[in-house]
Amino acid sequence: MPSPEALTPADIVESGLCIGCGGCASRGMTWDRYGQRKPSTATLTDHEAGHAPPPAAFAATCPFSPGARNEDQLALARFPAAPHHDPRLGRYEANYVGHADQPPFRERGSSGGMVSWVAADLLASGAIDGVAHVIPSTGDRLFHYRISRTADQILEGARSRYYPVDLAEVLAEIRATPGRYAIVGVPCFIKAASLLREQDPVLNDRITHFLGLFCGHMKSAAFVDSFAWQLGVERDTVRAVEYRRKDPDRPANWYTAHLTLDDGTARWQDWFHLADGDWGAGFFQNSACDACDDVVAECADVSFGDAWVEPYSSDGRGTNVVIVRSPEIAARITAAITDGRLALTDVDADFIAGTQAAGFRQRREGLAYRLTWQKRRVTPVKRVAPRATGHPPRRRAIYRTRAAIARWSHRMAWFARRLNQPWIYTRWAAASLYVYQALAYKRGRLGRLLARLDGAEG
Repeated sequence: MPSPEALTPADIVESGLCIGCGGCASRGMTWDRYGQRKPSTATLTDHEAGHAPPPAAFAATCPFSPGARNEDQLALARFPAAPHHDPRLGRYEANYVGHADQPPFRERGSSGGMVSWVAADLLASGAIDGVAHVIPSTGDRLFHYRISRTADQILEGARSRYYPVDLAEVLAEIRATPGRYAIVGVPCFIKAASLLREQDPVLNDRITHFLGLFCGHMKSAAFVDSFAWQLGVERDTVRAVEYRRKDPDRPANWYTAHLTLDDGTARWQDWFHLADGDWGAGFFQNSACDACDDVVAECADVSFGDAWVEPYSSDGRGTNVVIVRSPEIAARITAAITDGRLALTDVDADFIAGTQAAGFRQRREGLAYRLTWQKRRVTPVKRVAPRATGHPPRRRAIYRTRAAIARWSHRMAWFARRLNQPWIYTRWAAASLYVYQALAYKRGRLGRLLARLDGAEG
C-alpha cells in the first residue's frame, strides 16, 4: 500500500475507494465507463506529477484515505459540548420524527420536507448566503450541485437524487466568492468537505453549515439506463427522472420511478415491478460504499432520513427523522416547533437506529465481514474491526451476493449498452434479484429451500 505521504487520487480510484466527491478535482471530474463520477485524467496526471495545487496533502482530505481523520474525530472537534453520544448516531443534541408544517416544504419533498426547510430557514435568517445542493439539469448530467441563494431555488432541489454528482464546481465557486455557505450532502461528501475545511482556511471560513442526508449507498448513472430499458424508451430521450415520485394516497415506501421524455410524455413504474427494484440488493452501487461505516452523516450539523417504521412508512405524505448536533440549529428547530412551523416529536437513539436498521447491519456487521475478504491497493481504516467469524451462513451469503450484484450490475449494463441489447442486463438482473430475495427474505421456492436448510421455518 502506498505511504500516506505518497497517496494519490489514482491509488484511491484503482482501489475502488473513490466515491466521486470531487474534493481532489484540481482539473475537473469526468464519467467512467460505468456511469460514475471520477477525477479526470488531467486531475490524476497533476497529482501523479507532484504539482497538484494546494491547499492540502491528498491523504488528509480524501474521505476514504486511511490517513484521514475519521467521523468520531471530526464530530468531536465540531461538537465538543454535545450532551449525547451513541455509537450508531454519533454526537447529538436531540432527535426528532415528523415533518415541516410550513407549506410548501413537505409537499415538495420526497419525505417530510425538513432538509429544504432547514436550508431555507438558515438563508432567511441571514446565517448563510447560499446553499450548495443537488438540482436537476440537462445534458450529460441529469443532476448537479448548484449554490442556491433564494428559497425558490432551494425548492428546485427538493426530492431524492440517486445519481452521481460531485462537489468540484461548487467548491471552486465557494473559494472564489466570499460569503457563508451550507452544503447538503450524503455522509462521505460531508466528511470530504469537513476534511477540506481543516486544511483550507478559505473553505473553513466560508463553509459554515453542513446538512447531512442518511445514506444506504450511492448509485451510478446506469440506474437511469435501466429505468429506460424497462419502461421501453430510448435512454437518449429521457429529459428528467424522479426516483421517488410522491403520492399521498400510497405508502411512502412504495417507490415509483418516473421518466419525463423529450416530447413531454412520461413513463413510470413502481420499483417492486422492476428487475433491479430492491434497494438492498445493491444494483449499481459504488464500490466505495462497501467500505463506509457512516449511515447518518455524523459530521453534519443536522442530519435527515426517512422514518422507515410504522405508522410513518405508510404515510404517503412523507415523514423525516432528524438528528440535530449543532446548538444553533437545535434552537431554531425548538422555536419552529413552538410556533407551529414544524410538527416534530422527540425520539431516542434506538428509534432513529430502528428506522435505518438494514443500513446499520450493512455498514457495521457487514463491513466487519467485508474487511476480511476485500483486497485492495489501499486498505481502508474503519471504526469497525475486521471480523470473519460469528456471522450466520445465510448472512454471509447475503453480503457476498450484494457485493457480487454491485460489481456485476455495472459490467452487465455496460455490456448490454455496447451490444444495444438491454435484455442482457434485465434478464441477468431479474435472476440475480430472485437469488438475493431468496436469501434475504426467504421468498420463492429457492427461499423456502434455503430456509429449511438453515433450520428456519419457510
